[in-house]
Amino acid sequence: MRKCLLVIIVFCILIVGCSKVAETEKIEERDVFTIGLIPSQSEGEMQTAINKLTEDLREKLNRKVEIEHFPSYNGVVEALNYNHIDMAYFGPLTYVIAHERSSAKAIVTQLVDNEPYYYSYIIVHADSKWNTLDELLDAKQDLNFAFGSLSSTSGSLIPGIELKKRGVFVTEDDHEFKSVRYTGSHDITAQSVLNKTVDAGAIDSAIFNSLVKSGKIAKEQFKIIWKSDKLFQYPWAVNAETDEETIKELQKAFLSITDKDILNAFGASGFTKTSNKDYESIRKAAISDGRMDDDLDE
Repeated sequence: MRKCLLVIIVFCILIVGCSKVAETEKIEERDVFTIGLIPSQSEGEMQTAINKLTEDLREKLNRKVEIEHFPSYNGVVEALNYNHIDMAYFGPLTYVIAHERSSAKAIVTQLVDNEPYYYSYIIVHADSKWNTLDELLDAKQDLNFAFGSLSSTSGSLIPGIELKKRGVFVTEDDHEFKSVRYTGSHDITAQSVLNKTVDAGAIDSAIFNSLVKSGKIAKEQFKIIWKSDKLFQYPWAVNAETDEETIKELQKAFLSITDKDILNAFGASGFTKTSNKDYESIRKAAISDGRMDDDLDE
C-alpha cells in the first residue's frame, strides 16, 4: 500500500513538473518578439544595423527580439498575415497591401531631415548627356532602364506611373526602351547605373542618400534627372491583434533610438509615430495602377 502511494505521489510530481516545463517553454516562445524586413537593401549591407537594433529593442522592451531579413516582399506580408512575425518593416506599397489583406497597423516611421517623407528618384551616370527626364526619353529606344523590386513604391510603383503617363512604359515586356529590368533592391540599382550596365534607374531618395553617406557611392557620380512628389516614409507595422500597451512600448522604443549605425542604415535622422491614414495617397496610387489585386513579387 505504501509503495503504491509512493508511486502515485512521484507520478503526480512528474506530471506537475512536466506541466511547468511545458508552460515555461510556451511563455519563452511567446516572449520572442519577431520583426520581418523587406529586401529594400541587400542583407549584408544592413547587418551591423540589424544586430544593433535587435539589442537595442531587447533592452528597451525587456524581452527577446529577433529580426529576420526576408528575400521577398510577399514573404513579409504573408508572415505578418499568418502571425509568424509580430512586426514588419514595409515599403509604403507593401504596407497598404498588407493592411488590405490582414488589417496590419502602421505605428512608426522614420524621419529624414526631421520630416517623415522621401522621394522617388530617376538617376543616370554623371557622364551621361541627359539632365532631365524629357531628354532621357528622347533617346528611349537606345536605353536600358532599371527599376528596383516590382513591389517597391519608389523603385517601381511611382516612377512606373510617371513613365506610363508619358506613354513609354506599361510592363517589363511592353515598353519603348531598349530593355527594362528589375534589380531587386535599391543599392543594386545604384551600382548598375554606376557600372553603366543600365543607363537610368529608379531609386529611393533616402537609400540613395544613405549609400552616399556611408561612402558606398559618391553623389557626384550620378545625376538626379527626375524627382517625385513627397512620399510618406516606410512604416513599421504590427498585426491587427497587437494590444495598445505593446504598441506604446514599441513607439517609445523606436522614438528613443539615437544610434547612428541604425539610423543611417534606414536613411533616417530619427523615428516618429504614424498611422494608416498617412498612406492614403499610396493606396490611391496602388489602386490606379491595379496593384491592390495583384500578388507581390516573389
